[in-house]
Amino acid sequence: MDTHVFTIETGHRRGVFDLTGEVVRFAAGKGDGLLNVFVPHATAGVAVIETGAGSDDDLMDAIDAILPRDDRRYRHRHGSPGHGADHVLPGIIAPSIVVPVIDGRPALGTWQSVVLADPNEDNPVRTVRLSFLHQT
Repeated sequence: MDTHVFTIETGHRRGVFDLTGEVVRFAAGKGDGLLNVFVPHATAGVAVIETGAGSDDDLMDAIDAILPRDDRRYRHRHGSPGHGADHVLPGIIAPSIVVPVIDGRPALGTWQSVVLADPNEDNPVRTVRLSFLHQT
């Protein structure tokens, strides 16, 4: 198994951050296998969505609709307003995904991108672990 860890600066802002370029670079030349994308954080998730056409903002709006940033609803109350909702997010958007890789290229659809969904403005830097399991 090959592993690569990198950080992404979110700059204390909530949002969707595209990881596709790192995923493509990591998979290059690796042949066939499975690539796991994992964020070791209790308040972020990884998803496959279309980016650049408004889906980024739609995803954040959906997160806010499902997990309102009203601290009265959550037992977990430290941090910025809505932080309790942030801790529920990984139960809805998982902290990892698996992407098939064929001939050294992620087998993503035409409009699919791998993104970090991060509603938590308290953490300005996130860690991402990419792990490639080679086909045997």
